[in-house]
Amino acid sequence: MKKELFGKTKSGETVNRYEISNSNGMKLAVSDYGATVLALFVKDKDGSLVDVALGYEDFAAYEKGHCYLGSVIGRCANRISNAKVNIDGVEYELEANDNENCLHSGSQSTALRVWNVKSQADNSITFEIEDADLQEGYPGNAVITVTYEITDDNGLVITYTGKADKTTPFNFTNHTYFNLNGHDSGDVYKTMLQIEASHYTPVKSSKAIPTGEIAPVAGTPFDFTTAKAIGQDINADNEQLKFGNGYDHNFAIDRDSDGMERVATAVADKTGIKMEVFTDTVGIQFYSANFIDGQPGKGGVTYHNRNAFCLETQYFPNSVNEPNFKTPITKAGEEYRSQTEYRFSVQ
Repeated sequence: MKKELFGKTKSGETVNRYEISNSNGMKLAVSDYGATVLALFVKDKDGSLVDVALGYEDFAAYEKGHCYLGSVIGRCANRISNAKVNIDGVEYELEANDNENCLHSGSQSTALRVWNVKSQADNSITFEIEDADLQEGYPGNAVITVTYEITDDNGLVITYTGKADKTTPFNFTNHTYFNLNGHDSGDVYKTMLQIEASHYTPVKSSKAIPTGEIAPVAGTPFDFTTAKAIGQDINADNEQLKFGNGYDHNFAIDRDSDGMERVATAVADKTGIKMEVFTDTVGIQFYSANFIDGQPGKGGVTYHNRNAFCLETQYFPNSVNEPNFKTPITKAGEEYRSQTEYRFSVQ
C-alpha cells in the first residue's frame, strides 16, 4: 500500500492519497477527503491497464466544488424532499442545498470532509468518520466506516457501516463516475448496460423527487432488463428523460434474497472491459453524467456531459419520507451495514 500527500484543505487539514492493489495488477487510488475514489486501474482485453474512474488532477479541484466524483455519500445519499425528515414524531431540518430539497446531505456530507484511516493493508483500507448529533441535521452521534478491498478475482468491494446513539437514517453510496473505455475516452453511448430491474421510481419534475410510484420499465426507455447501449434511448421523447437531461433515476432491483446479488452489468465497446455490480441494497441509481460539462479532469482532459455513468447502490431517493419505499431508518444502537462489489473482467 502506498501513501502520499495529496493536498491541504482551506482550513489546513492534511489530505492524503492512498493506493491499494491485488496480485493481478488492479489498482485503486483513494483519498481520505470524502473517502473518494481518485483512480481505478483495471486490465483491458489486451492486458493494458486502463483508468476507468473520472477524477480531478489535484486536490484543489475536489475542494473547489465538484460533482461528487468518486465520493462516499452520507449520512443519507440522494435527495430528501423539502429538506426535512420526521423520525419518531420529531421533525428534523436539513440543509436545503438543491432547490428546496437536500441533496447528498448538504455541505456537511461525508463526501466533503476528511476521514481517518482506521486500518490498511496491501489490498484494503478502512476509513472512519464521526458525525456529531445534528451535524448534517440528522439525529444522533454516529460512527461511520467504509472499507475498500480489492479481491483476487478483480472485485472492488465497498463495505459501509454506521451506528448512532439515536434512531437515524443511514443510506450510503459511492459516486464513482465510470467510463470503461478509459476516463478520458469521451462519451459512453456505446457502452452496453443491463440492469436487473423491471421497475423504477419516476420523479415529479426536474427537481428529481420520486412520485412514490414504483413503475414498470417495460415499453419505456428505462427498460435495461436486456442489455442495450446507454445511448440507444437516452434522447428519446420522454418526459422522465427530459426531467433529468438523460438518465438520473433509481431502479427497483428484482431481488431473490436479502444478500449479495448481481444487479447490473456494463461492457465497454472498445476495451472489452466488463463490470458486474453486486449488492445487498434495494435500489440502484443510474446516472448518465448529465451535468459535468466543462469539469477539469486528470491529465488535462475536459469532461463533458455523458462522458461517464454512475451505478449508485442505495435505498430509494427520499425513502425516509416516502411510505411506499423501504425505510433507511436504523434504530439507536443498532448497526447499519451494506456492501457493494464492482467486479471487473473482459469479454
